[in-house]
Amino acid sequence: MRILLLDNGSRRVALAVLDLTSISAEAIAAMRTTIARRASGVATADIVVTVTHTFSAPHVQATTASAAAARYVQQIIRATSAAIAAAVKALKPARVGFGTGVCDVNVNRDVRTADGWWLGTGEAGSSDKSVGVTRLDDLDGDPIAVLIDYSVQSSVMMESIMASGDLPITADLAGAAVQHVEKQYGGDAVGFFLVGSCRDQSPAFRSKRYAIDKDRKWSQIDARDAGWLLLTVQGERLGTEAVRVSETIKTSGGSAGSALRLLTDSVTVGTVAEGHPTGPTKTYDFTANGTADVPVWILQVGNGAFVGVEPELSTDTALAIKKHSPFPHTAVMSMLEGGAKNMAEAQSYARITYEAMDSRYAQGSAETVAAKNGAMLRSLRD
Repeated sequence: MRILLLDNGSRRVALAVLDLTSISAEAIAAMRTTIARRASGVATADIVVTVTHTFSAPHVQATTASAAAARYVQQIIRATSAAIAAAVKALKPARVGFGTGVCDVNVNRDVRTADGWWLGTGEAGSSDKSVGVTRLDDLDGDPIAVLIDYSVQSSVMMESIMASGDLPITADLAGAAVQHVEKQYGGDAVGFFLVGSCRDQSPAFRSKRYAIDKDRKWSQIDARDAGWLLLTVQGERLGTEAVRVSETIKTSGGSAGSALRLLTDSVTVGTVAEGHPTGPTKTYDFTANGTADVPVWILQVGNGAFVGVEPELSTDTALAIKKHSPFPHTAVMSMLEGGAKNMAEAQSYARITYEAMDSRYAQGSAETVAAKNGAMLRSLRD
């Protein structure tokens, strides 16, 4: 649990990031209550909650699901209380700056097989290699926090079975990258991982991975315990680039009244019956079954904007949002408010990919959300 508490003299906003796959609305509500109680001046509506989307950690369910789920939520609330208390105690005047680097540890995961599109290593597919870095310094120029925005699912160790027969629990790629950043700054700066467009992006090297043969037939191979080296190397590589970019950033601001705004809205999109894909197919019926409201958040900090939605966005959707943003630094985030399933772009529906079949959102939803994001970003500049 990491919490970034921002205050410009007239408003307080809290950003809470958890190393989890997803988290229930009930647990988020309890987190908000705890944060608002421990940090006076923070309205519950000004608390943004997101997860790093590591697949080697639990999906946090409602406390009514089981006694184990209730105990887990209690642990999260205790961690929330400790983190927000530390954030309040450490509040100090700060400056902010932004930078962008490049790191090649992600890859498009959509591949064409003999039976249709499926999961794998799609080297020719869209992939955003940019690493967005936000650095906050105290007035002496010492880093307080480093935020990394990168488009990848943290799934290096996902479903890999160790020699002991166990499945590992780990913060995975996001955690390894943040750990490297914090180590480089001697533990004085807190690292945050903000997951970007992760619908179609997996780590370049996974422990349990898909392989496609010459006849376009797919299979899976598990490196088992050897997968930890893949995780360490890729996390170190991403973290190294984040630190390199961080060291080039010149921070500014720090005065009361600096831009700190949080916009929230929603957009209505069509929904379809959710499928349960077990393999590739060339035919699939996307059956419309209603509509859903998709919440949208935009957090402006100085001259940077953090655009967030609940579903997992695709690379092309995130790139379109960045391209049309009036802000020089725009970070696109998936998995806010506990996370939701994939929101595929039009091409994914045409190809009948895993993500399209596994989505509850109808074709056109991603494009509608991107347009809404663009309008909200422009409103901040008007």
